[in-house]
Amino acid sequence: MSVIELFCHVDDFCQEFEPEYRAALVVAGHRERLRAGELCLSEIMTILIGFHQSHYRDFKAYYVQHVCQYQRAEFPSLVSYARFVALMPSALIPLCAYLSSLFGRCSGISFIDSTPLAVCHNARIHQHRVFAGLAQRGKSSTGWFFGFKLHVVFNDHGELLDFMLTAGNVHDLKALPRLAKRLFGKLFGDKGYISAAMFRTLFEFHHVQLITKLKRNMKNQLMPLADKLLLRKRAIAETIIDQLKNISQVEHTRHRSPINFLVNLVCGLIAYCHQPIKPSLGCDHRPALTPA
Repeated sequence: MSVIELFCHVDDFCQEFEPEYRAALVVAGHRERLRAGELCLSEIMTILIGFHQSHYRDFKAYYVQHVCQYQRAEFPSLVSYARFVALMPSALIPLCAYLSSLFGRCSGISFIDSTPLAVCHNARIHQHRVFAGLAQRGKSSTGWFFGFKLHVVFNDHGELLDFMLTAGNVHDLKALPRLAKRLFGKLFGDKGYISAAMFRTLFEFHHVQLITKLKRNMKNQLMPLADKLLLRKRAIAETIIDQLKNISQVEHTRHRSPINFLVNLVCGLIAYCHQPIKPSLGCDHRPALTPA
């Protein structure tokens, strides 16, 4: 997607969102300046999302060396890098609303997984101050980390259905009821989601059947062949998370404020949603499932 196509898509959303957003703002009790900025909200969001669609690994290098030098025609009212960083928090809520408009539709086959988002290296945990009181130590399959957990749900076409951010020490099961509200059909997860009580809760209240692999010390259970085959395809979630981290760059350890961390995360998810080709199962000819 070119920068012009991306801007048009974002601007169409902002044309409808901004009036409702400003009308819903709570009055602070004193007069505030409502002068329009040099960069409109659509331009700020386009630049932020464009960074996660580029091959740059540092936003300052992307803004100074790419946007300011090669995209002056598209953004004639560019501000300095320091001023743009100060404008980034104002785009957080519009970015979250824009991301929710890009969510896919549940097809009856969903995959859930979580991944750690480290905010600093383990050797610097005691010196870290940016996320003091927010980030926590956690353990994943790759070892200990300090930061947050990103819980994501995808359908069989690789489309993002929902996500949730928790502290690093929160168990994966804690996020499951919140993420299952918009789902129906079958939900495939790894062994970290094994829980008989959670299985009953999801099936009774959300009409979702949770399917996971069995641990070695568990009794073998009969499972339909279709479920066994789909459970083997659960690696699609690992592939998508790998793309989120290595292509969309949702994780790095150079954040200087929690709000900018959230902006980086949401923009990375938006960049993934705009990918023309996503990892999928290729089950276009299966019968459609309807919610119970």
